[in-house]
Amino acid sequence: MDAPPHTNSGIALPEIVLGNSNRRFSGITSTLLQVLPRQLSLMKIVVLGAHHLPQSAPYVGFFQLVKALRSRDAVDKTVVFHARRNNEMIQALVLKRLVRCQLKILFTSTAQRYHTGFTLWLMHQMDSVISTCSAAAAYLPMQPDLLIPHGVDAERYRPPPIIDDSADYETLSHRKHIGIFGRVRAQKGVDTLIAAALPLLKVHPDWDIVVVGEITPDQRDFVSKLKAQAAASGVLAQVTFIGKQSFDSLPALFRAMTIVTALSRNEGFGLTVLEAMSSGRPVIASRAGAWPDVIDSGVDGLLVEPGVAAETRDALARLIENEPLREQLSQAARQKIVDHYTVEREAERLISHYQTLASTRMYNPST
Repeated sequence: MDAPPHTNSGIALPEIVLGNSNRRFSGITSTLLQVLPRQLSLMKIVVLGAHHLPQSAPYVGFFQLVKALRSRDAVDKTVVFHARRNNEMIQALVLKRLVRCQLKILFTSTAQRYHTGFTLWLMHQMDSVISTCSAAAAYLPMQPDLLIPHGVDAERYRPPPIIDDSADYETLSHRKHIGIFGRVRAQKGVDTLIAAALPLLKVHPDWDIVVVGEITPDQRDFVSKLKAQAAASGVLAQVTFIGKQSFDSLPALFRAMTIVTALSRNEGFGLTVLEAMSSGRPVIASRAGAWPDVIDSGVDGLLVEPGVAAETRDALARLIENEPLREQLSQAARQKIVDHYTVEREAERLISHYQTLASTRMYNPST
């Protein structure tokens, strides 16, 4: 990769390097993008890889980074590399062999599955391992040093105005919308929502389902079957797949929903719930990812078992038929995010851990 537009001859020695190795936009990419502006205001940071970054972000190529970390300025300095993927752990370990500075490596584990032997070996080479929620931490072979949950931009994802703004998202009608966000596939529970909601849509013709997310070629048959189910129930006009939407359009889409569902069968962390809650939307979420940590069911959202359509239908019926409950959950959800799950809070906790890692010898399971 060439040098970023705002530099001419390499980069200054960073304090923190953030891995950014995936060309495909993912949930990890989204968390990186949301917290990065706050981190940049607190420390000298570069991102290894330009994928999906705004042009103003300080990114760098691998060999540029090697040059900076081998410079005279790097001697006796400690730099922290924050990896979130296996290949980023590998990049960091290769760098550690090549550079003159002391490189400490931090890995964030969000996966809720048992790790392969190779991944476990990589984690044992890290100077620190952290996680984002108790469910993900339970799959680790060691206790993580910290749990640092993700946050969202509470200004970007904000409640709609008191007077409804009909132009908030122009492609949607004035009906009441049940939204679900994410790449369209069974793992995300779109089929659970369809099965749960079809009987309710028949008796509530002013409500509909809006599915927001990319439909890849291998999922077209899956979507066709869902549409066939809706057609057989006579409510196909009330089920809309609007496809992949831009990152910039998401806040308005969340505000346009009346209820947001997040029904994954398994999930790494799941920012959708935080984004919906921050937007002041009542949420029905499955007990997956970090969502049981985030939601106090009945207080600031509703939790259901993954893949159980009957339980999801009961939760939808409660909210469809009870506007005061929707409002109560919405207000409590927004307050929960402001108090505990903002990107500012996430950035400050990460920066604090970087500084601790740089200044002390952390426990390394391989030693």
